[in-house]
Amino acid sequence: MKALVIEDTVTSATLVCHQLRKMGLEPTHAKDGSLGIEAFKASRPDLILLDIIMPGMDGFEVARRIRQLERDGEWTPIIFLTARTSDEDLQRGIEVGGDDYLAKPVSEAVLGAKVRAMQRIAQMRYSLLVLTRKLDDANSELRRLSSVDGLTGIANRREFDETLLREWRRGIRSGRPLSLLVADVDYFKQFNDGYGHQVGDECLKAVARSMQSELKRPSDLLARFGGEEFVVVLPETDIQGAAAVSESMRRAVEAMGITHRHAPVPGVVTVSVGVASLVPDRERRPEALIEAADKALYEAKRGGRNRVTIKMPGIGSAPLPSKAD
Repeated sequence: MKALVIEDTVTSATLVCHQLRKMGLEPTHAKDGSLGIEAFKASRPDLILLDIIMPGMDGFEVARRIRQLERDGEWTPIIFLTARTSDEDLQRGIEVGGDDYLAKPVSEAVLGAKVRAMQRIAQMRYSLLVLTRKLDDANSELRRLSSVDGLTGIANRREFDETLLREWRRGIRSGRPLSLLVADVDYFKQFNDGYGHQVGDECLKAVARSMQSELKRPSDLLARFGGEEFVVVLPETDIQGAAAVSESMRRAVEAMGITHRHAPVPGVVTVSVGVASLVPDRERRPEALIEAADKALYEAKRGGRNRVTIKMPGIGSAPLPSKAD
C-alpha cells in the first residue's frame, strides 16, 4: 500500500514516514502542496496524509484539487495532519474532501488505528465497486438477451418495436423518410412439416444470416417478427432505396439454394417482401407503416411469391420486377 505524505516540516514528515514503514506501507514525501499534487498524479497513492498549514497552497486547497483529479469511481483516503482542531477547521476539512484528522504531535498508536480504519473502508469500497461492476455487466447482458431472438440471434420483436418508435420520432423531427420491409419465407409450413422442425430452424437461421448480410449501415435493423416472418427498419431511406435493399435480400436468400421439395412447385427456399415508406408525422402512428408493409407483403404472396411489392401508404402498391416475374 502506497502512502503520500504532504508535509512541509521535515521532522514531522520523517517521523510519519518512519511510522508508516513500520506498518508495512511505502511512503513518499512531498514538501509542499504543489509537489504533493504532482506526486499524486504520478503515483496514485492508496492513502494521503496532508498537513493543513503549509506555505503557498494550504492543505484545504490541496485536498480540493486532489478530489478534482480523481477518476470516476476512484477514492483516495485523506487524513489531515494538523494542530488546528477547531470545529470550523474540522467542518472545512470534510467539505473539501478530507476523511479524518490526526492531531500533531502524531501518536504512533493513533496513526496506526486511523490507517487501518481507512484500509478497511477502502477495501469495503473496492469490494462494493467490484460487485457493482459485476451487476452492471449482468444487467447489460440481460438487456442484450432481452432484445435478441433466441433462435436466429438477430433482434427480436421487442427490439423492433422500440427501434421503430425511436426512428419514427426521429423522422418527425428530421422530416426524412422511414422505410419498413416485411419478409416472409415462402411455403415455410410445408418446409417445416416435410423436413422436420430442426431443419426448419436451421433454415430460418440461414435466412436471417443471408438477409443480415445485405444491410450495410449500423442504423438498419433486421428483426424476427414472429415465426418465419422478418422485418427490417431502414431509417432515412426513401422507397427507391428500400426497394433496392429488399430485392438484394430476396436474391440473397434465393441464391443460398436451400432445396425445398415440399413447395407446390419444388425448387429452393425463397422469400416474399412487402415494402412501405413514408415521412413520419404527428398525425399517424408507426403502426401505419407496419400495416402498409404487411399489405404489400400480402400482395407479393398473392402475386406468386418470391417477389418484392412496394406500397406508399395512401397511394397504392405495385410489384417490383424480379427474377420470379
